[in-house]
Amino acid sequence: MRAECDYLVLGSGVAGLSFALEAARHGRVTMVTKRSRTDSATNWAQGGIAAVLDPTDSFEAHVEDTLNTGGGLSRRNIVEMVVRDGPSRIQELIELGARFSRRDESESLDLTREGGHSARRVVHAGDITGEEVQRVLVEAAAASPSIEIYEDYMAIDLVQTKTPAGSSRVVGAYVLHETTGNVETFPAKETILATGGAGKVYLYTSNPDVATGDGVAMAYRAGAVLGDLEFMQFHPTTLYIAGAERTLITEALRGAGGLLVDSSGERFMPDYHEMAELAPRDVVSRAIYDRMAKTHATNVFLDVRHLGSKYLAEHFPTITALCESFDIDVDTNMIPVRPSAHYMVGGVKTDIEGRTSIKNLYCCGEAATTGLHGSNRLASNSLLEGLVFGKVIGDAIARENHSDTTEPHRHIITYDIADSQRSRLDIPDVTNSLRSIMWRNVGLERSGQRLEETVEIIDFWRRYVMDKVFDRPVEWQCQNMLTVSRLIARSALLRRESRGVHFRNDYDKRDDKNFSHHIYTSIDSDDITSD
Repeated sequence: MRAECDYLVLGSGVAGLSFALEAARHGRVTMVTKRSRTDSATNWAQGGIAAVLDPTDSFEAHVEDTLNTGGGLSRRNIVEMVVRDGPSRIQELIELGARFSRRDESESLDLTREGGHSARRVVHAGDITGEEVQRVLVEAAAASPSIEIYEDYMAIDLVQTKTPAGSSRVVGAYVLHETTGNVETFPAKETILATGGAGKVYLYTSNPDVATGDGVAMAYRAGAVLGDLEFMQFHPTTLYIAGAERTLITEALRGAGGLLVDSSGERFMPDYHEMAELAPRDVVSRAIYDRMAKTHATNVFLDVRHLGSKYLAEHFPTITALCESFDIDVDTNMIPVRPSAHYMVGGVKTDIEGRTSIKNLYCCGEAATTGLHGSNRLASNSLLEGLVFGKVIGDAIARENHSDTTEPHRHIITYDIADSQRSRLDIPDVTNSLRSIMWRNVGLERSGQRLEETVEIIDFWRRYVMDKVFDRPVEWQCQNMLTVSRLIARSALLRRESRGVHFRNDYDKRDDKNFSHHIYTSIDSDDITSD
């Protein structure tokens, strides 16, 4: 067992690193990441960070844009806090050495506009914003004598004890070392889940391989309350080349003037929304899906030929290089695109200071549902949320009282699941089948019948998988993906309406009378349906 630290951080993206840097001022921080310290969804982010930095913009406008996109489920007090803290967090990144794009030779930041925003307020570093943010935060963490980072360590479950009052508390995590296969206990006074999302439960996703919902699954097994899991955001434009990985084509490219056209070359977004290509992501994604169905095509196209290769190479070098690698001449060819799973809006329920329903367990970033995004995340609000909540939790956690005594640590959780008669566990078969059914039945369009079918099938797979002994990361990831997928499908079945990124073709209208609340769930209560 490792020596106890003050703060154990699971994950090394923008949220976890932001917290670590703040908490390092108050105690010893241990960070655990299942791959390298730069292997995160943050590192893949292209677009930017939304913040009010232009004198012609306003906090009120950013708040309203966020609330409008959130479809009635965002919490105004959370939105206002995050929006107002944004400029300070950007300034801190600049002071750490972040190289954001500037306008020409001036010192003014080159602010861009993305879907759902009423103003140009997206700070970016070309089209590698996430990589730049990750760089400066990792360098700052590595330079801190109070932060220790463990790479290739996968957290597999939370360690819990009982307080004298009988309630549960988290006192660290069980962690599997990928190379040795050994499970170690990392005890901590406070534990922070910053493990990211679960895009890899879908066949087509813009997410890195690490996005398998580990933190959400661990929190669920520990008894934490989760919420808004039916809301999975699909990015409208990922590169579609048969047989190739789905790679994000940043929304900023549409903000710069890129147009969506169908297989016949007809521009179609003005037919679906007054903001056309800059409509909220759920609108654009479903419009593309609808156009593909009507034209019997596998994709649509992003037309950037009028912008010119010189402009694109200067402002979007990563995308330019990507297109060149597939022999797409952006001066003469359009970019084939289609939607892919992108961002898990829901997650572990937290309060305004990142506390979960379990004592000494905090959560931030994509793994959390804080009340910021509601039923649909506004573009470039994700890095912003990680920056803000990382610092907020760091401030709050320094005030916590660690004097409570606890009972001894309990063992790794066991499952009350009937034994399977099948002895051999075929991980690739299960995960590939799971990702396929999630894409077909719990994707851009859903129906009650298919959601019920999905839950039944996942329950069968869980009986087959979860009676086995896991000793490899891919096996733990498989069970986490099954757990999170079932929770997503079950929550989508409970929400009998269409709102934000959740669309039911059997309930295709928003129903404020019956569903203007959040859907929460926990391992102890499967159907919590009110705030």
